[in-house]
Amino acid sequence: MLDADTIFRRYEEVRPRLPRMTTAPRTADIATLLDITGEVDAFVFDAFGVLNVGDHLIEGADRRLQALRERGCRIRVLTNAASQDHAGAVAKFRRLGLALDPVEIVTSRQAALHRLPAGRLGVIAAEGDGLGDIRRPFIRLGDAPDDYDAADAFLFLSSALWSDTRQAILMASMARDPRPVIVANADLAAPREHGFTLEPGHFGHLVEDAFPGRVSFFGKPFQDVYALVEATLPGVARDRIAMCGDTLHTDILGAAAFGWRTVLVTADGLFAGRESRDYCERAGIRPDWRLPRI
Repeated sequence: MLDADTIFRRYEEVRPRLPRMTTAPRTADIATLLDITGEVDAFVFDAFGVLNVGDHLIEGADRRLQALRERGCRIRVLTNAASQDHAGAVAKFRRLGLALDPVEIVTSRQAALHRLPAGRLGVIAAEGDGLGDIRRPFIRLGDAPDDYDAADAFLFLSSALWSDTRQAILMASMARDPRPVIVANADLAAPREHGFTLEPGHFGHLVEDAFPGRVSFFGKPFQDVYALVEATLPGVARDRIAMCGDTLHTDILGAAAFGWRTVLVTADGLFAGRESRDYCERAGIRPDWRLPRI
């Protein structure tokens, strides 16, 4: 069964592959993000578990973003969801009811596309993804082993159509010829309305277990995405940026490693219904602040 304990344990198992960070000396519990606007100039939000759960906006998230803007704070959304191109991500947040400018949204997919290896890509993508932002030859991978063998490298964007059978085909192809694997969503799992789904990071780490050094991960907690966000925030000091997320090993660890402040959101994401303090102490990852919802 996929639950918070299982996901947490797997993050701890792959911890040596994650960036090193210095944890906050203590965590302060706050009621809302408005409590810390005197210390933060820019708030960066994870999406799943913080702004939305699946296709539903978390109650009050839109109003809180507006209140932060009225306090003079800048807003960014940093999402590991890589199943859509940037235009698709912008459209998704608008459907959720969030008034976000395109520059305010940064995705792990953007970071991965900046670091693609040479050659023909074998792309693992969602059914509706037109792949218009892939500017090189590619093969969309499905159930045909020959397609995997014809790729010079692999780009893992979405696990929506992925299966154990396709993972086995990928592993067999890698065994015949180990090639680079680019994982554009480093998450192991994501909270949905009825539980958790396995994300590309889960499958990427299985490949890395078998073929060390062949997999490159993009998205939180890996550093490229934080640099992309900072490039949109000229003049904002690094220690005046706060990452708001629900997952210790992605949102909190990655932002702390990059020198940002951190806010753990607990009510709707990975730790919904659980005591997050226990997980913080077990992992040795303490955010600067903690609150149920933003």
